[in-house]
Amino acid sequence: MEGLCVKLFEASRKKYKMKRRKAAMGMVDSFEASHEGIKTVDIQKRCEFSGSSDLCIYFVTWNMNGKVPCEDIAKIVGEERKYDLLVMGLQEAPRNNILKLLKNTLAHTHMLLGKAVMQSLQLYVFGPKNSEQFTREVKVDKHEIGGLGWLIRRKKGAVGVRIRYKGIQMVFISCHLSAHARNVEERNNQFKHISNSLFSKNTNPYSRPAQLTVWLGDLNYRLQGINSYPARDLIHGNLHEMLTSKDQLLQEAERGEIFNGYCEGALAFKPTYKYDIGSSSYDTSHKVRVPSWTDRILFKIDSNKINATLHSYEAIESIRSSDHKPVKAHLCLKLTDIQTTDSQILLQNHHTD
Repeated sequence: MEGLCVKLFEASRKKYKMKRRKAAMGMVDSFEASHEGIKTVDIQKRCEFSGSSDLCIYFVTWNMNGKVPCEDIAKIVGEERKYDLLVMGLQEAPRNNILKLLKNTLAHTHMLLGKAVMQSLQLYVFGPKNSEQFTREVKVDKHEIGGLGWLIRRKKGAVGVRIRYKGIQMVFISCHLSAHARNVEERNNQFKHISNSLFSKNTNPYSRPAQLTVWLGDLNYRLQGINSYPARDLIHGNLHEMLTSKDQLLQEAERGEIFNGYCEGALAFKPTYKYDIGSSSYDTSHKVRVPSWTDRILFKIDSNKINATLHSYEAIESIRSSDHKPVKAHLCLKLTDIQTTDSQILLQNHHTD
């Protein structure tokens, strides 16, 4: 194992040094200049959903594997709920009425602002009580991926909610892409088709483009080039961050195939799939699957009037009812003085009445 760790570290260090050397000499080839890949952003620990930001959003993505203990939902949404928006993307959601369960759990603090559902693939956006005055232009869309997943209620594809909240135009996408390590190109194509098709029909040419786009879901990209037991040895030794060089999603983004210009927090948490249900032990079936970061949250800011800060990006390891661990992120937005929010307009109108 020690030899493997050294090899992984040396490979990562050589790659980093080469990029630094090219940058210093101005040797950036046309391919590198044509795409940005995924930018890994630092976690800023200070904000605890404080009033220093204009909008704080709590994101959760979870492949539920068709099961949902009520106590898990309560644990995921938390008790204090100081966030402005809760955006929850679900894959392989059970037949039970998840929305009813979420509404009951959040009844005292939050209300439903938007939802997009395609069988087991679901997306819900909640805001504070009486926040409908800040909510505009809520639209939903979906894109189905072919296959027989509907037979076992494991729908593949994406559902999206487009919403303008406090003057900020946002698009949230919950997706479930094709499984298996070998299907990298298939997942790449699915990402491209979803990106091009969602909200493309009957689009108002005068509507504002999204200032924030967030993908959350079971993207199903796996670790490549390492076997299951060496990967598990690194994870058990708390050296799992060394596995990021094997992550297909980051590799494909670096090639310019997917998620150009998106941001993601560092993968400091353990791979979220595949676990034995009811435990925190990785797959002990005969397949002995390689642990992977299948469940991700990525965001993109398309406005120079918004500063975004990521305050957490982690797995909820205490949830054991699925073979996936939920992943959560806490993103805060701060507007520059140039943009006037809907809430500021409402306040101004109140003073002039």
